[in-house]
Amino acid sequence: MKHVFLASILAGALALPAYAADYTIIAPANPGGGWDQTARSMQTVMQQEGISGNVQVQNVPGAGGTIGLAQFASQQKGNPNALLVGGYVMVGAILTNNSPVSLKDVTPIARLTGEYEAIVVPASSEIQTMKDLVEALKKDPGAVSWAGGSAGGTDHIAVGLIAKAAGVDPTKINYIAYSGGGEALAAILGSQVTAGISGYGEFESQVKAGTLRLLAVSSAERIEGIDAPTLKESGVDVVVENWRMVAAAPGLTDEQKTAVEADVEKLAKSAGWQEVLKTKGWQDTYLAGDAFEQQLAKDISATETVLKDIGLVK
Repeated sequence: MKHVFLASILAGALALPAYAADYTIIAPANPGGGWDQTARSMQTVMQQEGISGNVQVQNVPGAGGTIGLAQFASQQKGNPNALLVGGYVMVGAILTNNSPVSLKDVTPIARLTGEYEAIVVPASSEIQTMKDLVEALKKDPGAVSWAGGSAGGTDHIAVGLIAKAAGVDPTKINYIAYSGGGEALAAILGSQVTAGISGYGEFESQVKAGTLRLLAVSSAERIEGIDAPTLKESGVDVVVENWRMVAAAPGLTDEQKTAVEADVEKLAKSAGWQEVLKTKGWQDTYLAGDAFEQQLAKDISATETVLKDIGLVK
């Protein structure tokens, strides 16, 4: 009986789902923005798909993600259960803030998503089209205020490129940086700024509700399901795609890194994640391994060039 009892316990234990270790995901921004949405979407899908039994999300906002990055690099060294969400915005913030900590100080795992920029104004605004906004920008760049994410991030870069394409000195733009999507949205809805710029997903519900007017998107071609012209169609020769990535802690063993990569790959290829991409309007830009590290190096170099062009980096 004793042996039968032990065998029953063992069989029961083997029948339990084999979860990977619990994860903590750092979203280096306030709640409401793209990184926070990415982290919480990862949390939901990893738990639903059985990739991890317990996933926690922590917000560490400030300085375009570089505060969260620095904290993550110093406090999580060698911890295979810690993940960090980052992306194009962080690349720009590292350069503009002259951050002593960079993405070389963590372990990049994969690029997960891509998202195009959306330019909006309050529904009550006199500005009806992107052409109207560009005309106002040409007339008096300083009088046109833009609400977006952190200084040097995708939103800021896109505004600088829009100004440059319109023949306006990019260093004259009046860009107001917010560390969380919720704060920027409140400023736009409250008509405290002329226009707002961010990923379409952060504005979608307000656009559909009619409280925001969508002027244009920064894709090369029109996006299915989004009723707006591209910047190019509006006479502004600019295409910008934001992307988001996930990194692991520094100092992992090869085995630990491989295990994290396997879990992130399961996430990226799961039915639950594909549904999130569809719901959020995010592009599937999954790229991992050496290919991602090579692309990341190219993106960092290209971003530095753009930031110098618009006067944000000397």
